[in-house]
Amino acid sequence: MQTQNRANPWQDGLGRVSIRAGQLLMLLALTAVLIYGLIQVRLVVIPLLLALILAAAIAPLVNWLRRKGWPSAAATGFSFLLLLLALGGLVAAIVFAVIGQAGELARSATAGFDQVYAFVRTGPIPVDDQQIQQARDAVLDFVTSSTAGAGVVTGLSAAGTFITGALLMAVILFFFLKDGERIWAFILRAFKGTRLVKARRVGQDSLAVLGGYVRGTAIVAIVDAFFIGLALVVLGVPLALPLAAIVFIGAFIPLVGATLAGVLAALVALVANGPVTALIVIIVVIVVNQLEGNFLQPVVMGRTLSVHALVILLALTAGTILAGIIGAILSVPLAAVIWAAIKAWNEKTDAQITAEDVSRAEQETSRDAHGQLSAAAATDHPSREPAVSESRAGQGTEE
Repeated sequence: MQTQNRANPWQDGLGRVSIRAGQLLMLLALTAVLIYGLIQVRLVVIPLLLALILAAAIAPLVNWLRRKGWPSAAATGFSFLLLLLALGGLVAAIVFAVIGQAGELARSATAGFDQVYAFVRTGPIPVDDQQIQQARDAVLDFVTSSTAGAGVVTGLSAAGTFITGALLMAVILFFFLKDGERIWAFILRAFKGTRLVKARRVGQDSLAVLGGYVRGTAIVAIVDAFFIGLALVVLGVPLALPLAAIVFIGAFIPLVGATLAGVLAALVALVANGPVTALIVIIVVIVVNQLEGNFLQPVVMGRTLSVHALVILLALTAGTILAGIIGAILSVPLAAVIWAAIKAWNEKTDAQITAEDVSRAEQETSRDAHGQLSAAAATDHPSREPAVSESRAGQGTEE
């Protein structure tokens, strides 16, 4: 027996642990290679993800127009043009608002930071000047690093890349809206029987999570920008319009986006109007953020983003490191979709899926393959979305 144990060192406790450790290392290596490969083709990956998210957000409008009797091409074209006009107008308004006063905004923010820096140095609580300088240098290094600025349009080459990505996103978005059912049916060819039922459920729940997140976040961003911008105008803070635009963009970055935008507004108010106005701006930002988190988000988003705050923070950090601003915006909804997909796949075991479920999934997939709106899509998945927003999504923070 001892000779047999010596001949099979992988059968004892240490051997089994070693095997698991080797498997884990292989999975981590595969994940690293996959992420590296995606980064190399980010010009395709980022427009694809953006188009998928926008298609999920606008899909209910396309389905509603089809149910009203619109031809499929007309419903797709109208929704596509409407979305492009809305996005184009929004981007143009933000760009003109920020770029026109970008220099003054940067000078005001820097001056405000210097005032806070001087107060901390001479304040009642002694703080080592070297520590403050190191913290400031670390922040500046991050802001000016290639990872943080990867998504910022800098120079002619970056502008060309941005335009190429935008055009590619528009083309992909059009085909998602026009042939989304056929594309999904093509992907589902790899699944049969109970796996097909689970795959369709994953797709429906992922689409519901993506669409709900984008629509809800857009409403929250508009409300935040309106009330904080209104407060800045009432208080007479200069650069109110570009600051409101930055607040709108920041709302798409959970946890930290709105806070950082509020800090920037407070710094500008400190320079232009003094500490009292800056304190009022901070109070307004805190009140708006509390109303957003405790009232507005639960109302407009339900519990679509049903992941723990720690998961959001980790996804946000990883996305920022990998893809800069775009990564910060995309990482959280992708994390929510992955979690929703895992829950949807494991909602029922193979034994719990009936033959009727399999037959219904095959019929719906067949209709989708011929470009016909399936019964579930025609009603915007009424039987699935409540399950996402109530039963399964309600497990978010606990899980």
